[in-house]
Amino acid sequence: MRILGIDPGVATIGFGVVDAERGNQQLVRYGVITTPAGIPLSSRLYQISQDMSELLRQFDPDEMVVEELFFTKNITTGIAVAHGRGVILLEAERLGVPVYEYTPMQVKQAVAGYGKADKRQVMLMTQRLLKMKEIPRPDDAADALALAICHARSATSLLNTDRVFDPKKYDTR
Repeated sequence: MRILGIDPGVATIGFGVVDAERGNQQLVRYGVITTPAGIPLSSRLYQISQDMSELLRQFDPDEMVVEELFFTKNITTGIAVAHGRGVILLEAERLGVPVYEYTPMQVKQAVAGYGKADKRQVMLMTQRLLKMKEIPRPDDAADALALAICHARSATSLLNTDRVFDPKKYDTR
């Protein structure tokens, strides 16, 4: 299964593409989409739309995973990120790519084994799990890869296969 992880934003959108098969993840590509500062928000959103469409067509993922928004202190930044996230979700829907969402805590738990792990721990585990020579940079791309790993670990677990216990098969009545 090919998974596209997206760390949403407006100025910088991280992406990470991972192929996953039964608990193993293999790095395909990662990076960032950027939009220039100083241009209208509508122009930035249009560029994100175009770039996401190209990314989805180029890598043809089976599923896409996007970080759920988590507002802390700066609500204004959160609103801008929400605009970018909306465009990202729209492009996935338009191209028929199923979208899954995880909270930052879920990602940390899946990747580092601890829901309150710090950013460095998550980045080091991402590097280790994908057998990378260096820690992925920039942070937005590393976050996108962690999202893809999180989903890979959920989507390819034994709980999501036909090997799940089905009591109907063993009903002797």
